[in-house]
Amino acid sequence: MAGRKDIIAKQSIPQHLRYSFEDFLRQFPNDDACIEHIKEQRWPKGITYCEKCKAEKKHHRVTDRTAYACETCGWHIYPLAGTILEKTTTSLRTWFYAMYLMGSTRCGISAKQIQRETSVTYKTAWRMFKQIRSLLCEDIKLEGPTEMDETYFGGRVKGGLRGVGKRMNKTRIAGIVERKGKVVARTATERGNNQLLELAKEFILPESTVYTDEYAAYNNLDKATKDGKPLGYNHRRIHHASKIYVVGDIHTNTVEGFWSLIKRGIGGVYHAVSQEYLQTYLDEYTFRYNRRDQGNLIFKSILEQVSKRAVD
Repeated sequence: MAGRKDIIAKQSIPQHLRYSFEDFLRQFPNDDACIEHIKEQRWPKGITYCEKCKAEKKHHRVTDRTAYACETCGWHIYPLAGTILEKTTTSLRTWFYAMYLMGSTRCGISAKQIQRETSVTYKTAWRMFKQIRSLLCEDIKLEGPTEMDETYFGGRVKGGLRGVGKRMNKTRIAGIVERKGKVVARTATERGNNQLLELAKEFILPESTVYTDEYAAYNNLDKATKDGKPLGYNHRRIHHASKIYVVGDIHTNTVEGFWSLIKRGIGGVYHAVSQEYLQTYLDEYTFRYNRRDQGNLIFKSILEQVSKRAVD
């Protein structure tokens, strides 16, 4: 029994990274607490520019409304304006709970699960997750030892086809990951191999070491230029076709581990994702992966995006 307790202790999240469902209930007991939180994210202590007074003023909540009024002239501001929550008829607490669940799992959460837990319709649950995922796309740069690889996602092809034929109705995905760092994943729907090289130039900083397999699309990676200047990539390759997977520090195991996470998650939770929305699901998985050291606080990072992505 003592051994079992030791195992549980080792698997627990550090205290400073814990955020349980009980913590969620205490922080957000109702919609009023939710709108107050959004207001504090956008305008700490309610202080912001008043269009009528033409000055920074403190604003106070208007009873039974989603508005805050200027303490001097009464001009209204709306914390939800320009966010994915604007004009929603669904409880803000339900929205927050959906974000909490999305941030508390490694493999994702289905709209059917939200429907069962909150009694919203499936259409509403699906739309909520679609809107939340729209906040999670990141424009980041990767440096140091990085790995780049591609995979294919989509339905199965009948008839025992192999190679290119097997991939005809699948979507190509390109992934770039820093070792022990962040990851970027993008759908690569254009034909030919130029798009993979362009993605490398977009996300990998100059002078980085880049590990790939022997795929021909990466042949000119070490000669890549941007705005006429050489990027100076140190390109190193592993030859998977020869069944060689690791030679010293040359491998693509990190990015392949990320592919495994995505395929298990999408296949096990969502079952099928159309090409139209595949990128938003990739954004969800990369957002969580890039914050895997935050424990259960990923929920708060998702919540921060609501205000950061507000359109004035």
